[in-house]
Amino acid sequence: MHVKWLALPLAMLLGMSAQAADKVKIGFISTLSGPLAALGTEIRDGFRLGLDETGNRIGGLPVEVVEGDDQANPGVGKQLADKFIKRDKVDFMTGVVYSNVMMAVGAPTFAARTFYISAAAGPASLAGAQCNPYFFGLAWQNDGQSEAMGRHMSDKGYRRVVIMAPNYTGGKENLEGFKRTFKGSVADEIYVKLGELDFASEIARIRAQKPDALFFFLPGGMGINFIKQFQAAGLAREVPYFVPGYSADEDTIQALGEAMVGLQNSSHWAWDLDNAANRNFVARFQQRYGRLPSMYAFQGYDVVRLLDRAVADVKGKIEDKRALHDAIAAARFESVRGAFKFNTNQFPINDFYLRVVQKDESGRVTNKTIGKIMTAHTDSYAGACKMKNP
Repeated sequence: MHVKWLALPLAMLLGMSAQAADKVKIGFISTLSGPLAALGTEIRDGFRLGLDETGNRIGGLPVEVVEGDDQANPGVGKQLADKFIKRDKVDFMTGVVYSNVMMAVGAPTFAARTFYISAAAGPASLAGAQCNPYFFGLAWQNDGQSEAMGRHMSDKGYRRVVIMAPNYTGGKENLEGFKRTFKGSVADEIYVKLGELDFASEIARIRAQKPDALFFFLPGGMGINFIKQFQAAGLAREVPYFVPGYSADEDTIQALGEAMVGLQNSSHWAWDLDNAANRNFVARFQQRYGRLPSMYAFQGYDVVRLLDRAVADVKGKIEDKRALHDAIAAARFESVRGAFKFNTNQFPINDFYLRVVQKDESGRVTNKTIGKIMTAHTDSYAGACKMKNP
């Protein structure tokens, strides 16, 4: 059910107090098998690269990582979380992709007063009334990218659209986010099973509506299969389509190639953002893995950078929950997205960019950042969060 990979202690950090921990244990639970595994693999690759750069240390302490595959199944995720917390006694948790799994993993994690740093899932409940001092949404609140695309499509004059997503927490929240900022009408709102790969009936529904445009959020292999089938049906020539960035990221582009050229998408990060930390990350990731990183990879990498700084700031005294919480919340690390700040609900305040898939001078098909849609955007749920002390 799980594997371990770790760096054995070489020496105690010089000058560390007697009360400090002798190592940091991290539970990494993600979707690592099946048709939805690409995103979990991206998070893990970025996470491992981050640890490689720190010499497999967090805040100067040796790291042990306990890894498990949740199979995109909330029940499996909860079992892993219970095991990692009770048996392995991890200090931190991370890695979950899907929000329904996150809610199952979160319950035992928070009850154990264990900090969860999210590299992906950002359910609205944890951003609002159920916000928790032990949850930090490093990546996003689920609605954000779709809110950005709703605004962009309104600005471009689309007035009647079809929207589509998987029938789970993240899918529903993405469509709610889109509707929040889109000023036109929704002709049809389509939900499909998470992991669905055959979209014949959905494509027929879209054709029947004759919309101005289509907006969809279909993660991982779902998006790859949908775009192939949508284009094969000839509908791509009739209905322009737009997506949040996770449905047009580098993993999807790698699978589809030139079929994605021209697709506009919204994201809080891009591999071509011009800052030193991002340039270093992209170069190191390409060198190690032979491909451009996706946003999931950067988020896994940023988890390491955030924890490394926070544990250093408390001088390894990770048993002091209040001090550790404050160090994480301060976010005194250099994010590869640029300037970073947590909101009062411990979700990020993000800029959102417009990207377009194109073929560059070398013939490579990839995203190019062409503008900014939103600046310092806060999620719609923070006002309902009454954050408690840990």
